[in-house]
This record gives sequence, structure tokens and C-alpha cells, in this order.
Amino acid sequence: MLFYKFFKLKAKVIVYLYVDFQKRHISKMTEVKLFSGENSLYLADKIADLYGQDLGKKVLHKFSDGEMSVILEESVRGAYVFFIQSTFAPSDNLMELLIFIDAAKRASADYITAVIPYFGYARQDRKDKPRVAITARLVANLLEAAGANRIMTMDFHADQLQGFFDIPVDHLKSEYIYINYLDKLDLSNVIFASPDVGGVKRARIYAKHYGRPLVICDKYRKKANEVAGMTVIGDVKGADIILVDDLADTAGTLCRAADALIEKGAKSVRALCTHPVLSGNAYENINNSKLDKLIVCDTIPLKQESPKIEVLSSAKLFARAIRNTYEHRSISALFVNG
Repeated sequence: MLFYKFFKLKAKVIVYLYVDFQKRHISKMTEVKLFSGENSLYLADKIADLYGQDLGKKVLHKFSDGEMSVILEESVRGAYVFFIQSTFAPSDNLMELLIFIDAAKRASADYITAVIPYFGYARQDRKDKPRVAITARLVANLLEAAGANRIMTMDFHADQLQGFFDIPVDHLKSEYIYINYLDKLDLSNVIFASPDVGGVKRARIYAKHYGRPLVICDKYRKKANEVAGMTVIGDVKGADIILVDDLADTAGTLCRAADALIEKGAKSVRALCTHPVLSGNAYENINNSKLDKLIVCDTIPLKQESPKIEVLSSAKLFARAIRNTYEHRSISALFVNG
């Protein structure tokens, strides 16, 4: 009986060692291929450099009628493929991403990850009125149908968007970037603020991390992209305020929040905002606002320069996340628990 138990245990050990060897062997044999969309090259080049390899070669051809054709100029058979492309306007960026994923799948790529620093259409995540589309879910379905095995993105407009996918989603957090930035500043007089009720959770992470107070700006809209009113909930007199938001479109919310905070006695107002969509009169709104500085990430390239806008790179975060994904290591280790 003892001999039988010993033999059974020994067999389990042998099987475990063999499986572990196979995993390591496969991991070493599988190549990583990084590719980029045309309008995300500015960021993808940095990610590839920090990862330690060149971007893969491809050709994007546009026909006279606007149709696109993607050709991979190197083999991806059996490879781990990461395609880096934010889906900001125009919609060609999304279409290019879908076409590439399909090309990689048909070229026998082993595993395809769509790295989408800015996930467009994320704000259309529910039916807030009759007869409207849930476009965020539609985009999720398109990516899966094209052949993506995994999605990697940063700061969804709403965390629950992860539930729109039936494939793994690595939802990275910009706190990794902003905490490193804020650690260099004197925060003894800082109060963190959310520009609307929906962003309270995001702002609370920073307030909790630094042990600082939190206030809320309650906004009221009459229609999209237009703030009708703003109320400050909390005492901000004499404080340096740091607003926290996930994106700035026309920047109307941030600018109205800054005005309201200054009117309530705040000493200064800065803002951390991950995605600089900055459409319409956004640059004019920011330059003429009471915001001292708007700190954004490079998930979307700036359309123009502004003395009030500072850009922090997200390349290091994505490079580390790509490596951790390939090596089957934790992604949550890159997060700040708040």
C-alpha cells in the first residue's frame, strides 16, 4: 500500500514537471509581434522601444474610394500578436484595427491582442433614451467577430464595459502614471475633486492614496457636450484643487468645474484627464478657463499645442502590461489599490 502511494505521488511529480517544461518550452518558442495602426505610430514606437523590439512590418493601402487593405510583410504564424491602435476619430482607425485582426487570424497567428489605449464609443454604453444604439457593445462584438483573443485598454468611461466582452479584457488604470507624477509635488494643501457624480470613484482613489479630502462638482446638462449648471459639494476655500476625470471632449465640464471651484474660494485648479479627445472649441475653452494646467496621457495625439496642457506618456505602462500578458504574469500588480 505504501509503495503504491509512493509510486502515485512520484507519477504526479513527473507529470507536473513535464507540463511545466512544456509550458516553458512553448513560451520560449512563441514569438511576440508588435504592430501599429497608422495613427498610433507616435505611441506604438515608444511602446516597442520600451518592450525591446521593433514594430512589425506591414503595409496599409488606401484605394481611391477610401477602402483599406492591410498586408502583413512578415510571418505571424504561431505568434503572440499585439496590435496597437486607439479608436479615436476618424472611424477609419477602428476599421483598420478590425481588418488587421482578420489578416492576422487568417495568417495563423496563435493569439491576437488588440491594444486600444483609447477605446472609442465607450460613452455609448446604455440606452438612455428610446431607439438608440448601444454602440460600445457593437464595437465589442466587432472586435470579437474579427478574431481578437484579448483586449487591452486604459480607463474605460465606465468599468462595466468589460462585461460587454466574452474574451479577457486587461483594463489598465492611469493611476500608475499619475501617482508617479503626483509623488513629485507638494500635496499638503491639495483637495481632490470629481467634476461630476459619475467620476467620484475615480477621484476617491487619489484622495484615499494620499489621505486628502474629496469634493464633488454636481453638473446638470440640457444636452450632450453642454453643461447647463455646476454645484460644488464640499469646502474648497484656500485649497489647491486637482480635478480627476477619464476624458475631456469639449472640456466644458472641466472648465465649468474650475470656474465653480474658484468662485467657491479655491486657490488654484489643475486637472488630471486620461484621454485628450479635445474636440470642437476645447482648446479655446481650456486656454480661456481658470484651469492652471490640464495633465493628460498620450492615448490620443494633441491636435495643437497649448501652454496649459502637459502630456505624460502611457508607453511604459503598456509595454509592461504586454510583457506581463505574454509571460502570464499579473496585470493587477500594475494597479494602485484604492
